[in-house]
Amino acid sequence: MVMVFLDCHGIVHHEFAPEGQTVNAAFYMEVLKHLRDRVRCVRPELWEGGQWILHHDNAPAHSALIVHEFLARNSITVLEHPPYSPDLAPCDFFLFPKCKLVLRGHHLWDVTIKSETTSLLKGLREEEFQGCFHQWKRRWNKCIASNGEHFEGDHIDESASSSSSDTEPPIGGFGLLNDILPLCCILDTG
Repeated sequence: MVMVFLDCHGIVHHEFAPEGQTVNAAFYMEVLKHLRDRVRCVRPELWEGGQWILHHDNAPAHSALIVHEFLARNSITVLEHPPYSPDLAPCDFFLFPKCKLVLRGHHLWDVTIKSETTSLLKGLREEEFQGCFHQWKRRWNKCIASNGEHFEGDHIDESASSSSSDTEPPIGGFGLLNDILPLCCILDTG
């Protein structure tokens, strides 16, 4: 399993879980510490301004009390993920399909899977991340238009959310969403 954090410019951090490791709250907190250090190094302008926001889904490890306390203690702003909304997770609509194409039909050893996955992540272009980010914002607008109710794909009337353009933030008060947002994606490569 690999945890991938990205923004509209590219991969910020990725980390493979050791073989047999369950992604529990304690392990995820360690990953978040590595992410925090990585943001400081690769996105210093965001780090210095405290302008990065974390979006992760509501998996048990992400929503554990000790993780919430860690995030609060370190002033990491979190954009909450609505329940039952896989259409808002970039791993589901952006990274999973790309990994499936590369790894489909291969019976690979762990080292090869890690190598192939790392190569795929490094090979993605900034334009692809920007496309993912714009798609993510459109999906958030659909979520808002549906009042947070579950939807799949394009089953929400676009005109209901047409008041927001791709350049406007989809969520009131989160003007930072236009340009910056590390996203958490957990890919099961096993």
